[in-house]
Amino acid sequence: MTGIHNQILQLSFESIIRLLIGKEKLRIYESTNWEKEGIRFHDPELSYPQYYSSQNFHGIENGYLNPIAAITYDLVTAFASPPNETWVRKQLLAAIESEPKQILDLGCGTASTTLMLKQAYLQATTVGLDLSTHMLVLAEHKARKAKLDINFLHGLAESTGLESNTFDLVTVSFLLHETPPNISQLILQECFRLLKPGGEAIVLDGNQKILRHTDWLIELFREPYSKVYASGSVDDWMRTAGFNSVKTKYIGWIQQVTRGVKLVSNE
Repeated sequence: MTGIHNQILQLSFESIIRLLIGKEKLRIYESTNWEKEGIRFHDPELSYPQYYSSQNFHGIENGYLNPIAAITYDLVTAFASPPNETWVRKQLLAAIESEPKQILDLGCGTASTTLMLKQAYLQATTVGLDLSTHMLVLAEHKARKAKLDINFLHGLAESTGLESNTFDLVTVSFLLHETPPNISQLILQECFRLLKPGGEAIVLDGNQKILRHTDWLIELFREPYSKVYASGSVDDWMRTAGFNSVKTKYIGWIQQVTRGVKLVSNE
């Protein structure tokens, strides 16, 4: 009976997930040749770091190297961004104080923030970079549907290989809590390197002050690095990376937005 009971529970769970994901995402998941489509983005010289390839993010086997992670990502972030994900992401845009012409969204995932940035700055050249080709396949689909011209790249957020002093704005959304603190700091150093003098970096992520006291929330979303992220300080990491005028604003229920500027004198 136990085996039958478990099978029934599994079928019920899968039915609920299928319902929540929606028919369009299910159609994309079932009709896409993920390996073939991913090859279009894949950088053959890139090696997946152990901190990434060895973890089951969100409890999904093989994490973001599994296409299921891409197709369920928007669902997970919606639940993790109360009171409203769109409103939360718009707070990142509200923190921007310039009129950027060159924009880079690091760890762009399925491009939810990337699309908002492009819509807000239509004349800007906008690039989304992610380490998961599966995420990039879905990101491109969303951009094409929205009729937005965005360049998607496969790469490491902490070592992009892109030219220094190139971007007016670099954004990082919901990425740092999914990396070890030493990698988070490398990502912010990369942001600093990539920005033009006078450029700004905006980081949207979980509220560290709240998360360090809510282990149950971290366990709920099954994030391998969230506890060590919560014990740190994005403000300190950004200052260490060289940013000035660093300021964090706490938004929504469990999020924060941090802004820093690369001063002209620091070129």
